[in-house]
Amino acid sequence: MKKASIIILLVLSVSVFLYVIKPDAIAKNSINWQSQVSPGKLSGAHAQLETNCASCHTAIKGVADEKCISCHANNRALLQRQPTSFHATIGNCASCHVEHQGFNANLTIMNHTALAKIGEKLISDNNSNDPTDGIVSANNALISSLESKLNCASCHSTKDKHLGLFGPDCASCHATTQWTISAFKHPSVNSIDCAQCHQAPPSHYMEHFDMISKRIAARPNDKGSGCCEGVIVSQCYSCHKTTSWNDIQGVGYYKHH
Repeated sequence: MKKASIIILLVLSVSVFLYVIKPDAIAKNSINWQSQVSPGKLSGAHAQLETNCASCHTAIKGVADEKCISCHANNRALLQRQPTSFHATIGNCASCHVEHQGFNANLTIMNHTALAKIGEKLISDNNSNDPTDGIVSANNALISSLESKLNCASCHSTKDKHLGLFGPDCASCHATTQWTISAFKHPSVNSIDCAQCHQAPPSHYMEHFDMISKRIAARPNDKGSGCCEGVIVSQCYSCHKTTSWNDIQGVGYYKHH
């Protein structure tokens, strides 16, 4: 009761102030009441809403998902993209896309921890069994136990450069901050087991391999014949260097596409 009385008194005080003060004085001092409670500047993408809090916020509730959806749900091309199509069922926009971080803020930076928390909440709200129960956290110091519950392949399988050779457990090697692995060391340049990790491009399984690839990499060997005449697709080491796929032995960097 005491709290309600204080709120009513505060509202009345503001109302009296606005009634007593002259309109020209308000204009002169450029008083913007919304700016007094703003936690910070909006990003450039939402800058036009800077003075219209109600376009995103609802009293007491805060940021309302339905208000985000009213603007973004009609972007069919964006929502049909595989990496973003899951947004249709999440309904927790502000958990990942945090505003008021400044004009140059990037709202699309991925927050895997937030995504995992949303997943747990959805499972709890739907009274579903957690599909990750009993799963041992990935043995990766850079991955939290919460992040390790995410199914990386469900979003990243279309960008799997390993072509499925290493399985779907991305978190056993990769962190959520970056894909590259600083501690990774490529096998010796003398290794001939390239095909254990690398798959040749489709063109190598066609006439292109004999008609173009072999001829580009061909060079005389000790016996005087072309080095690549008897080479098969799985013998990557015969033509390629470990510095880059298009760093061809005896040729240097080559790109013909």
